[in-house]
Amino acid sequence: MRRAAVAIAAGAMAVSLAACGSAQEAGGEKESTGSAAAKGDDIKIGLLLPENQTARYEKFDRPLIEKKIKELTNNKATIEYNNAKQDANLQAQQVDTMITNKVDVLILDAVDAKAIKNSVQKAVDNGIKVVAYDRLAEGPISAYTSFDNVQVGKTQGEALLKELGDKAKDGQIVMMNGSVTDPNAKQFKEGAHSALDGKVKIGKEYDTKEWKPENANANMEAAISALGKKNIVGVYSANDGMAGGIITALKAAGINAPVTGQDAELAAVQRIVAGEQFMSVYKPYAPEAEAAAQMAVALAKGEDLGSIAKDKVSSESAKDVPSVLVDVTSLTQENINDTVIKDGVYTADEICTAKYKAACDKLGIK
Repeated sequence: MRRAAVAIAAGAMAVSLAACGSAQEAGGEKESTGSAAAKGDDIKIGLLLPENQTARYEKFDRPLIEKKIKELTNNKATIEYNNAKQDANLQAQQVDTMITNKVDVLILDAVDAKAIKNSVQKAVDNGIKVVAYDRLAEGPISAYTSFDNVQVGKTQGEALLKELGDKAKDGQIVMMNGSVTDPNAKQFKEGAHSALDGKVKIGKEYDTKEWKPENANANMEAAISALGKKNIVGVYSANDGMAGGIITALKAAGINAPVTGQDAELAAVQRIVAGEQFMSVYKPYAPEAEAAAQMAVALAKGEDLGSIAKDKVSSESAKDVPSVLVDVTSLTQENINDTVIKDGVYTADEICTAKYKAACDKLGIK
């Protein structure tokens, strides 16, 4: 989900450590110290990711986080990992397992940010610090890292308007937002509306259950039926997986309209090359993953977060949480070489398979 050829520099902004009110309520400790204050490199960190349908989590987030933790601890840290496969109840059980295994710190990307609150509290009650990763989980978290999610949505909306040009005045778009259980989806939607409202008619808008492509496909079919295929000039899709389902529905109806995305998944980059998807938001996973690892290791050792986290973010249950926010870039045909290839996310050979070779050559992708 991200980035228009208007680069919004990818870089991590650090955050000064302040004692989190909720964390103090839970245990009364200051964030710069903790039960693991005497620990060295021999620490145990838990990592819980939310799902494996989106390619990013197993391909990028997990290996990047694990690699950085090992680097920061001279390869002495133990990492306990699990994936919830989009099941909030399973993730709650996985938190219980992390408590049983006595991890020092838990890096948590919540399936359902609100439903996980009690589990976060339970972990904290058992002396485990929690770093919220990518999604701002409710509960007494000690640190948080993600992207500027409102900016992500705004970047998508602005890119779509630019591509529509004069068509925005007369046609209608469909908005395909993410899951209501994901707080990021709410922020993406907020940013997109800030760019789109008053500048284009939103004919239909959906919150897509579990971010699933098949649900986005069904929603898009319903929108086409309701609005008429001649009236749809563009689609705001909050991420790449849903964009794939949306594009399938558009093709079946004979509609050629720009579709946004997010995450710069390989299949989406290939669709961009082929002209099937207009853009995606490229989020550099390395700065986000490394920030999570740095904060987790520091918390496990009882160290201050001041040199790592310079931002502060608040949720309904935690105020002024030390945070690292990473900016994003709009990815289009024009800047594939300068983003995902330059950063080593994909090679030209991975993108330019036989099916896309001619399109890649035309775009100068190498």
